[in-house]
This record gives sequence, C-alpha cells and structure tokens, in this order.
Amino acid sequence: MSAGTGTRVDVRILTRAELALRGVRVDSLRRPDGAGPSGDDHVLVDGANAALPTNPSSPYSVRDGRVWLGDEDTGLTLTPVRRPRFYDLTTADGVPYEKIARLHGADVLATTVVQTCIRYAEADRCRFCTIEEALASGSTVAAKTPEQLAEVAEAAVRLDGVRQMVLTTGTTTGPDRGARTLARSVRAIRAAVPDLPVQVQCEPPADLAWIGELHVAGATAIGIHVESLDDRVRRAWMPGKATVPLARYDEAWDEAVRVFGRNRVSTYLLVGLGEDPDELVAGAGRLIDRGVYPFVVPFRPMRGTLAARDGVGAPDPAVLAYVTERVVARLRAAGMSGADQQAGCAACGACSVLRPAGG
Repeated sequence: MSAGTGTRVDVRILTRAELALRGVRVDSLRRPDGAGPSGDDHVLVDGANAALPTNPSSPYSVRDGRVWLGDEDTGLTLTPVRRPRFYDLTTADGVPYEKIARLHGADVLATTVVQTCIRYAEADRCRFCTIEEALASGSTVAAKTPEQLAEVAEAAVRLDGVRQMVLTTGTTTGPDRGARTLARSVRAIRAAVPDLPVQVQCEPPADLAWIGELHVAGATAIGIHVESLDDRVRRAWMPGKATVPLARYDEAWDEAVRVFGRNRVSTYLLVGLGEDPDELVAGAGRLIDRGVYPFVVPFRPMRGTLAARDGVGAPDPAVLAYVTERVVARLRAAGMSGADQQAGCAACGACSVLRPAGG
C-alpha cells in the first residue's frame, strides 16, 4: 500500500491509521466538543490510550475485546475506558467535576482552562476547532479557577489513578496569550498533588519570559501548537493564528527548549490540511532537530467545526500511515519518544498513531 508516493507502508501502522480515521463500532467513554479531536471514544488499543471516532458505518467492529475487519481478526485488542469515579463529585459551589476537567484515555486528566478564544469569530477561527461549542452545549464552564482545578486533580489522582494532566486555553487578549492563567493553575495543582506531571499549552506569548514563568510555576512540559508549517495552509485553515509569523513560533520553541529541555516541548502537526506529505515530514524533521516533538495527528472533520460544515473530509489513511512511519523513523534516530515528555498530548498519544508505530 502506498501513500501516493510509490512507497509501501507497514500494514500494522496502516490499520491503526484506518482506525483513527474510520473509527470503530463500540460503546465507551466519549469526550464532548473541545479544542482538539473531540467527539471521540476513549479506549485502550493493545493496552495503550487511543481516541477513536464512534462510527456505526465503520468496517471495524469489536467482538470479545478484539478488533475485527469484517470477518478478519486484526490482532488488536480493544478495551473501553470505564467512567471515572471523580465524575460523580461536585464542587462546593455546585459545579460537577466533569465540567471542570475530563478523563482522556485511561489515566490523563485534561481541561481547557479558558473555554473562549479571541480567534473564534468565523473570519479568524481555526477551521478544525470547536473550543466554544462545548461551552454552548453546557458540557463545561467558561473559566476554571485554580482552586477548582486543584480540587478535581486531587480527586482524579486519588480515585482513578490519573498519572498526568494537560492544561490548554483559548487565546486571550493579553500579551501573555493565556500563560498567566495557566501559571496560576499549575501552581494550585502542584500544591495539591505535587507529584502530578502537568503540561501547558498556549500560543507563543508576546513576552517570551512567560515561558520561563510557566516552568517556574511547576509545568513539566509545554505545547506550542502550530498545526502546519506551510503558510498557505495556515492562511486557509487558521487565518487568525496565521497572523503570528512562523518566525515567532521558532523563537518560542527555542526558548521553550532552553527552559524546559529537549523533548519537553511539542507542537501539533495535522495531516490532511492540504500540505504535501513529504514537506510535512521534512518540517517535522526540522522540529526534531531543534528538540521539539512533532505530534502528528490526523485532521478529522468534527461536529461543529467550519470544516465539517463545509464538507471537508478526513485524509487518506495511507497518507497518515506514510507520514507517521517517516516521522517515527526520525524520532527514533534522534532518541526522542512521546513517553519521555511525562505529560501532555505526546505523552498520552491517544489522538495519534505515533506511539503504536514506535514514536
């Protein structure tokens, strides 16, 4: 099977890519709309976190805990993630814990600290994002306080064995771009559960000193997400974020690597936005060279996105497998793995095929 370049890809990676894009017929734990690949079911595939779309028309099904393609056993096991016990709790001021932070995979707690974004007007919005849809549906609250986050984190660790936490935010108007609120939140969480690794995610702040402040606050890792390294793609898919030059991302990544260390910094790269696969792989290689983990994730047209409204489809699974295989080869050559980040999307790995491919 080729990705359109005449190069064969590993059938196991191709199967995982097809699962990531075509989904599976299974009932499990679903995460509502948000800034990332929302609407997916959180399961364990061969014991590892995976976020798979629920698709009643998928050719893949689950029988007796195994994944089947028609009448063929793929050799993969699949276990739904149970509903966590901390979801049954409510804060003293009456907010359900699951509206403050949610379980991703089996052991990752994640939340969007500020559920609004200055770039959510249609002219500026990232076409793959649904950050404010979750707020409109009532499944979350607009802003989570540091005290609430610390309370939920402590309960999730104690009751459900959560081992890492991810804090993202919509972009705010201030020059810190949301980093100030993230720093306050990390301090509160680490005071409540000192051993819980926490990743923070935000746009490059206008003042790069905020990256150091996040580290001092106790963040373990940081994600500064660009989604594409192709300016043509950026203007088409994320017109608001595209006003931040790629050179500014380079500066922010370099400062983050200096502060947090090599392979404690990551960025999303989305497959399926129209970027040439080989150029995407080359760009991922440049990120690896500067110590940044390129978290390669397939674009999926989630409910509530502008892309889904406009009928944009997911990429060919073979292309995702092709890109994944080549990025993993570069990660291995550099001695980088997602697990070494300790916290964050790369450490969880559920939304990507990189981890099962060896990255």
